Amino acid sequence: MIDIGDPAPEFELHNQHGETVRRSDFDGQRLVVYFFPRANTDGCTTEAKGFEDALSTFAQRDTAVVGISDDPVSDLETFATDHGLTFDLLSDEHGEVATLYESYGEKQLFGNTFDGVFRNTYVVGPDGRIEAVYENVSPDGHAADVLAALESADVASAD
Repeated sequence: MIDIGDPAPEFELHNQHGETVRRSDFDGQRLVVYFFPRANTDGCTTEAKGFEDALSTFAQRDTAVVGISDDPVSDLETFATDHGLTFDLLSDEHGEVATLYESYGEKQLFGNTFDGVFRNTYVVGPDGRIEAVYENVSPDGHAADVLAALESADVASAD
């Protein structure tokens, strides 16, 4: 279980442009790492657009945002283009990083069982430690909830 105060697992993944992005690239600033199940689905689009709409406000608080899914880079590129998403969407095709963040595993949909990404979010502090954990979030309004917690400096009680 990843708990508040734990070091955030390091990652190195490719974004929608094929560029390498590391968690450590954001050392010294706050980072919202949100996991989403599938690009271009209704819930994931709602969640991503929420983060995009609030991106300048996150930036004012020296906070970057990255989204991670098990989609290939090409699907993330299409998703970003289709919806005007300007923050990094990272491809974790085998779920290795999502597993490190306890955001990957067995799911059920329409009676079928499969492995996939859970809709969880982690706020990583400037020191690289977990400041907040949100599990099984609802995509609608989630970005605003994270931002409200940051603005009130109450990120630790985000659950």
